[in-house]
Amino acid sequence: MTNSLSPEELQDLQALSPAERYDYLIELIQAGQSVWSLRSEQGTVLMSSDGQDCLPIWPHTECAQAWINGDWADCTPIAIDAAAWEQRWLPGLQADGIELAVFPSQDDEGVVVEPDDMAASLSAE
Repeated sequence: MTNSLSPEELQDLQALSPAERYDYLIELIQAGQSVWSLRSEQGTVLMSSDGQDCLPIWPHTECAQAWINGDWADCTPIAIDAAAWEQRWLPGLQADGIELAVFPSQDDEGVVVEPDDMAASLSAE
C-alpha cells in the first residue's frame, strides 16, 4: 500500500535522472512496496527499446497512470506485490527474454535492465 502522490511529487520524481529513478524504485521494492505496470485487454503491456521487448514498471500508480493515453488509452495500472515481483515475475521475465524499462518518464525511456540484474540490485544492501 502506498500513499498518493501529489502532482508536484510526481513531477519531482519524473525530473530525476534515469539512474536516480532506478535507485528510487529499488529502495521501494526492498521496503516491500508494490511495483506498478499497465494491463490492457490483451494482457500486460510491453514496449520496445532498441528492438527488445520491455516491461515498463513504475514505483507508484500515478507514475503508471501518466502513460495511459494514445496507444495505451485502454490500459489500467496493476500492482505487483514486491514478494511476487522478486520470486515469480523476475525469473519468469528473464526466462522469456523480456527486459525491464524501469520508471520511464514521458521524456526518457528510463534505465533498461535484464530481470537478473534487477534481482541482483534488490539483493544488494
